[in-house]
Amino acid sequence: MKKLKNEKELLKKAITLGAVYANKRGVAQFEATDSAANKIEYIYRLLVHDNLIQPLPENQVSQPSMQHKLALWVDRQMNS
Repeated sequence: MKKLKNEKELLKKAITLGAVYANKRGVAQFEATDSAANKIEYIYRLLVHDNLIQPLPENQVSQPSMQHKLALWVDRQMNS
């Protein structure tokens, strides 16, 4: 897995956009007390469920790999 140059910033943007997406779909509303790890996992699974990103093989699902997938997703959103 090759790191993106600005992956941390992309991840922050992905969490923000993912939270807006989940809220608009009416499936989740994140609270300020929700951990970043929980938000990342929920957004990842929601995007996989909606076929917006390709799922990772179950044996490769981890916090760093989900973060990378979300960073890639938001990078593609910004460049399309």
